[in-house]
Amino acid sequence: MGFLAQVEPLDMALDAVSSTQEKLIASAIGLTVVLVLRLFAQRWVNRQIEDARTRYHWRKSIGYISGAIALLVAGVPWLPDLRGLSTFLGIIAAGLAVTLKEPISDMVGWAFILVRQPFHVGDRIEIGDHAGDVIDIRIFQFTLMEIGNWVETDQSTGRVIHVPNGKVFQDAIANYSKGFQYIWNEIPVLITFESNWEKAKAILHSIADENAEHLSEAAQRRVQKAAQKYMIFYAKLTPTVYTSVRDSGVLLTIRYLCAPRHRRGTEQAIWETILRTFVQHDDIQLAYPTQRFYTSPQVSQISHINKSREVS
Repeated sequence: MGFLAQVEPLDMALDAVSSTQEKLIASAIGLTVVLVLRLFAQRWVNRQIEDARTRYHWRKSIGYISGAIALLVAGVPWLPDLRGLSTFLGIIAAGLAVTLKEPISDMVGWAFILVRQPFHVGDRIEIGDHAGDVIDIRIFQFTLMEIGNWVETDQSTGRVIHVPNGKVFQDAIANYSKGFQYIWNEIPVLITFESNWEKAKAILHSIADENAEHLSEAAQRRVQKAAQKYMIFYAKLTPTVYTSVRDSGVLLTIRYLCAPRHRRGTEQAIWETILRTFVQHDDIQLAYPTQRFYTSPQVSQISHINKSREVS
């Protein structure tokens, strides 16, 4: 009986080791199959889909689905052994929630981005101190191709910025591409007080119409579509020119619609047209900061008399 009593624990230990090995082998085989299928699926997408945006979305979807299947396949063999560990796992989960607050916040932010969709890949957004085009969304962070900063007029800087997903709960998000999908841009043109400002204003209005009026009809359709979801209303979408006065002259400000990514190009086209047109009119001059000195006639006469006395 003593010998049998010693053998039984050994047999139980061997059975436990054998069971663990079988579960490890089953999990490894399942993970291998899932990874191989994922690889083939991504290669098929790369060969069959030419559009970069569509291909990106398919690859991300395949990655999410294969990840969920891999967790399920790897965990199923171990489920019977985990039932008695529920209390222990609950304590571990509570501790992880405290120590890994930021990563958990990033994961919840990732779920929020997927469900509420404040932005998509390809959208131009501004969040906190960063602005750029969204080029990737992952579980813990999303990636921006930076615009602005030391580069003027929302042009790309070439830098890639990784932003934690938890930032969507902390900072306001400005989306250039969602809703209205156009932005208002303004170009200030300063002319001298002696210039024919009414003529200059008419010229600027004509230039603005030539460069931006074709967007008005498309923008009107966008407003009607966006109004179904947001309280967006514009009484006028056509370009306009506002008049104001500054220290150095009359300020004529062109206000027009443009696509967010075409802001610098449209501004360049309008300025080149302005320079070519104004040079043809002698009564219109661009202004710049200047200083003017006036001499009082009485002061000049007294100065002349004093000089005459000194000579005599």
